[in-house]
Amino acid sequence: MQRWIEDFLSYLGSERGLAHNTLISYQRDIEMFFALLKDKGILSWEKVAEEEVIAFLSTLKQQAYATSSICRALVAIKMFFKFLKRERVIAKDAALHLDSPKMWQLIPEVLTIAEVDALLKAPDVSTLVGTRDKAMLQLIYASGLRVSEVCGLNLQDVDDQIVRVKGKGGKERIVPVAKTAVEAVDAYLIQYRQNCDEQTALFVSEKGKRIDRTAVWKRVKFYAKAAGISKEISPHTLRHSFATHLLENGADLRVIQEMLGHSNIATTDRYTHISQKHLSDAFEAFHPRP
Repeated sequence: MQRWIEDFLSYLGSERGLAHNTLISYQRDIEMFFALLKDKGILSWEKVAEEEVIAFLSTLKQQAYATSSICRALVAIKMFFKFLKRERVIAKDAALHLDSPKMWQLIPEVLTIAEVDALLKAPDVSTLVGTRDKAMLQLIYASGLRVSEVCGLNLQDVDDQIVRVKGKGGKERIVPVAKTAVEAVDAYLIQYRQNCDEQTALFVSEKGKRIDRTAVWKRVKFYAKAAGISKEISPHTLRHSFATHLLENGADLRVIQEMLGHSNIATTDRYTHISQKHLSDAFEAFHPRP
């Protein structure tokens, strides 16, 4: 059971782009819940029922936890069970019918164009790993890919104009790819892939195995620090930045929805709010108020 908690936290950090402090809080909530389950002799996530979730929240209330902390714990548990269901660890979501509190949704962090440029220039392309990492970063930003989608790319999925992506639910979409990203991928294939035994995966580890999302997350963190970026970022930050920059430069919201692979336009619509926030920030910073 513990292994799935670790995988969940890795997923939140690498694919959902949650801040470090949020990850710590969610880890604490899930591990407290796990401890309660062990005390009850429940040693499989498949055997957890809705009653156990309610009992855990009731315990927090009895221990005088703040309402906000209880709400956060419920959000963490709901996200965790959604993750387990998606990974096919469980057949039934024990938290599915528990109403999530209406909590304010944080606007995701977005990089400026200058910060993106600095990040993309950070890998040392004189090294094999740097060549690979530059290609990955270029593809994530140039085509707005999820980290899991980048990890899942095969050699035949990228050509001179498009990238074929398998998104959530196995749905395939075709996304345009920038010339700079294609050039970075070509440089990587020439230098890094020539002595690799892996015949399918596009991006591989130093051991020649398909790269995983945790490794990509760590590389993004590494290059953000090297580029002097103080923001808390993840691979998902590049995806957010891709969508926001497109919108700010006049792209239609429906086009962005298609490129991101969102099934619901409401998911894409939050980038309108991000863009408006940038406009507000600019107004506050530069308007010559008396």
